[in-house]
Amino acid sequence: MQTGCKKKLAALITFFIAAASTPALAAPNVSLETARVAFNHGRADDALRALDSTLKLNPEDAAAWNLQCRVYLSQGRWDAAVASCQRAVQIAPVNSEFHVWMGRAYGEKARQSSLVAAYKIAKLVHSEFETAVRLDGKNPQALSDLGQYYVEAPRMLGGGYAKAQEMAQRLNPIDPVRAEELRALIAEAKKDYADSERSWRARIAASQSSPDTAAQAWIDMGSFFRRRGRFDEMLAALKSGAAADTDHGPALVDGASTLIEAGREPKLAEQWLRAYLDGNHLSDTAPAFAVHVELGDLLKKQGDVQAANRQFAAAHAMSATYPEPATISTGE
Repeated sequence: MQTGCKKKLAALITFFIAAASTPALAAPNVSLETARVAFNHGRADDALRALDSTLKLNPEDAAAWNLQCRVYLSQGRWDAAVASCQRAVQIAPVNSEFHVWMGRAYGEKARQSSLVAAYKIAKLVHSEFETAVRLDGKNPQALSDLGQYYVEAPRMLGGGYAKAQEMAQRLNPIDPVRAEELRALIAEAKKDYADSERSWRARIAASQSSPDTAAQAWIDMGSFFRRRGRFDEMLAALKSGAAADTDHGPALVDGASTLIEAGREPKLAEQWLRAYLDGNHLSDTAPAFAVHVELGDLLKKQGDVQAANRQFAAAHAMSATYPEPATISTGE
């Protein structure tokens, strides 16, 4: 068995030598994969170090710039994220996914900006999402993000419910789950809460082939009930989502966040956050360092400062800039 592995390794090395003018050119792909794995496990600093190595060897690696943007976004470093995403789309201007992330980076920066600055940045968000759809009209993330922009933005910035409905229609044959989510958001924005609830339920029905998707659909419906002040139904939906999420994935984090926002069942929220952190399905959609901080904040509110500090320290070990050092110093 060991000899066979050595032969495979030798063949792989020979392949890379033949495929590139120099063996060093294979290294960026290895570093990029290392960065992806680190980021998926919440090790933001490790991911950034691997990306630095990748970009030193190949400054034109658009995928590396895009991933760096996503890491910065997870850390709340909006300006750095925008700069990295800009570099990705400059290198690969016809990549729809990169334009989606560029739009998201602009969107996060807009949320932290003054009203005047946010107005200007919103136009860039709009432009990036429309570009993403134009480049790939079957990209479900692009269609969904553009549709949600149309729901949230005022008409003077290109928003409109009719435009959002058009995106939902285009999503139907591609991703019916996202289509129902968008319809639910449109109806809720129009204050048609009964229709919104119907769409949330239709989304759950459309998600049954995938346990992870079904879990997220239930959790998102629970969030809808929280916004409506229907807390018993919220709790029932969240528990259904947690039961569906047998892998203990990111949906559990969203469920815990909803409980915390509602001021309900803190022990259950703690249980779900710990289950996610202890599981084998960590994801960049719920960065582990951010989850450690959320758990730390929850424990601190419950009076367990020492346990909270352990969570903050765990987060800091994964991402030195998140949380800020002042947040970690929680002794009372």
